Amino acid sequence: MSTPVFIDLPIPEQAQELRIYLKSLSADISEEKAEAGILTDLRHIIEASTICWNSKDVNENDVEMVFNSVISLILVLPPEEMLEPVTHFCEKVVKCPQGDRRGSLRLKLLSNLFYGLDERSPLRADLYVSMVKLAQQADLVPQLAINIEQVKKWVSQWDISTTKLQNLLRSVHDALVEGGMSDKATKVMIDLLGTYTEDNASQARDDAHRCIVTHLGDPNTFLMDHLLLLKPVKFLEGELIHELLTIFVSGKISQYQQYYKNNTDFVKSLGLSHEQNLRKMRFLSFVQLAEDKKEIDYAVIQKEMQLEEAEIEDFIIDVLRTKSVRAKIDQLQKKVMIMSTIHRTFGRQQWQILRQTLTQWRENLGQVQTSLQQLDLMQTQTPA
Repeated sequence: MSTPVFIDLPIPEQAQELRIYLKSLSADISEEKAEAGILTDLRHIIEASTICWNSKDVNENDVEMVFNSVISLILVLPPEEMLEPVTHFCEKVVKCPQGDRRGSLRLKLLSNLFYGLDERSPLRADLYVSMVKLAQQADLVPQLAINIEQVKKWVSQWDISTTKLQNLLRSVHDALVEGGMSDKATKVMIDLLGTYTEDNASQARDDAHRCIVTHLGDPNTFLMDHLLLLKPVKFLEGELIHELLTIFVSGKISQYQQYYKNNTDFVKSLGLSHEQNLRKMRFLSFVQLAEDKKEIDYAVIQKEMQLEEAEIEDFIIDVLRTKSVRAKIDQLQKKVMIMSTIHRTFGRQQWQILRQTLTQWRENLGQVQTSLQQLDLMQTQTPA
């Protein structure tokens, strides 16, 4: 890792110079090195380094060099001694005073330490959580550029506990939601719920609750029947949130409207918009209506979707934009011609239909192959 440091000296001298410099800024630290050794030195230096963020006499370049020097001191420690200074470093860098505008620099410093550690170090998990939390509070989630597949690859190398993994995924999920990347957030939440087993699924109550809300609130997520199969979600059966999910999976618009009438305060407490919920329910109901039809009259759409006549075509266009249905509008005949649609729920019946379709394709391809072989044989037998 090539980063600018405060002063290029052997480790003991570098620690000494850092102490002297921090002392010159009026930090509460002795200029003399600690007799207890480098770990104690590091503890004192990291604690005193916060003055760099608050002093008007220290510019960003100097702040970066001071903290990079601290990083260089951490990285020479034996792996078994790194936990305390890494945790301490993260706390001091992530904790921003009100109005701090150096979030990018703070994120860069955490990143320097992250990539300085051995790629298999489990401490990278703690650092990454700190990076995600800092990015979230400083509105820098896009700058962090969270790559879910890369995170999974890292996790496979770190050999961390399930609890740490859950904490990491939970932090990533919250940051993605905050950053407006709800599609990525839903995938992360599914991964999080997948870390629970049947034995501890009851402990995932809050995560399961959050997962449902994320899916319901995402304007681009329509298929949710797979959530009902997750063990943590099953533990919510009988509760209002599970009932709401079930309505979105297979219920009718009238069921949602009655539910909202009976539980208005609860829906509002989830941070969900009734108008957006109703819009999604109409989309889902149309998808279900179109599953086994080749054409649908405007009158049927108006009745089933509970729309005014003037709203029908705009509604259909909105549905087509979601790409959940492929169709054409026949304005003269006042019909919608259905070409294809996703399935609102994908159960045994849908799997059987898919199997039949694939079997038919295989048979058709077999016939084409046989015909081509016969044609090739006839050409080889024909005299030149």
